[in-house]
Formats: sequence, structure tokens, C-alpha cells
Amino acid sequence: MRQSIALALALLALAGCGSRKDLSLKPGQTPPPVGRGADHVEAPGELTRFEKQARPDRAGEPLYRSEERKDDKFDLPPS
Repeated sequence: MRQSIALALALLALAGCGSRKDLSLKPGQTPPPVGRGADHVEAPGELTRFEKQARPDRAGEPLYRSEERKDDKFDLPPS
């Protein structure tokens, strides 16, 4: 039983070790079409870059020294 769990964990760990290479088109493959409103075809590096909307900054300020939290009118109990 332990061996099967250890084997499953080892295989799961190996599955996460993928190759990390730059994205490129295969020979004969066409690039994706230009999106509506875009003025140029984006390069693979541009497609994998996150914008501010995709990764927003932390919205709330952290609490220090056990300060009281402000009342939150949207913090409702489950219904």
C-alpha cells in the first residue's frame, strides 16, 4: 500500500517537471488570426504576459498588532 502511494506521488511529481521552452509555431502552422480591435498579431511572448487585470495587486491593507477590523457590510453569514 505504501509503495503504491509513494509511486503515485513520484509519478505526480514527475508529471509537473515539464519542458520549459519558448513558444513557437510548428513548421507549416499559421499564426492565430488578429483579434477584433487589435492592430497587430501578438508574438508568443506577448500572449503569455499577464496584464494588471489578470493579476491584480492586493486590495486590502494587512492588519498589524491585532487591530480591529472595520465593519464590512458585505460580510454576511451563509444562507
